[in-house]
Amino acid sequence: MLNIDKTALVIIDVQEKLSRAMHEKDKLFDSLQRLIEGARILDIPIVLTEQNPNGLGPTAPELALLLAGVEPITKFSFSCCGEDGFNDALATLGRRQILLTGIEAHVCVYQTAVDLIDAGYEAHVVIDCIDSRTPENKALALDKMKHAGAEITSVEIALFELLKTAADPKFKGISKIVK
Repeated sequence: MLNIDKTALVIIDVQEKLSRAMHEKDKLFDSLQRLIEGARILDIPIVLTEQNPNGLGPTAPELALLLAGVEPITKFSFSCCGEDGFNDALATLGRRQILLTGIEAHVCVYQTAVDLIDAGYEAHVVIDCIDSRTPENKALALDKMKHAGAEITSVEIALFELLKTAADPKFKGISKIVK
């Protein structure tokens, strides 16, 4: 189960050019916005990556405003774990439960999940915060990640799992996000 003191949110490559080609881009943006807002309320640290930003552009503007103050880590490796800056960021945070989000599910998210699991992290893939250009590739990626040991979750499950109780003063803020 997710623990607020052990969890970090990773947002992989939701960049302007590539994100427009996603199968369910509107649902992806809506879910990511809600998860980012929830992470901010719960003080969950956020790590952001951008794959070859000179070619794919910056993080999509729909998310960039919510991510003010989060410096993107540039990467060229499909797996985030192939970049020293990413590994250093996770090591600095000291969090071992990673909420994985982003695109594309069957390339960068999948390879990152497997590498994180191999490195001893818990990979929690947020199903409504990942996407691919085709639903088949997303489904296959989810199956492969699950078989590799990833936990599959959703925005609402993750936020309430982190919150633990309606007695928490942050409950009202989280409730507004999920309604």
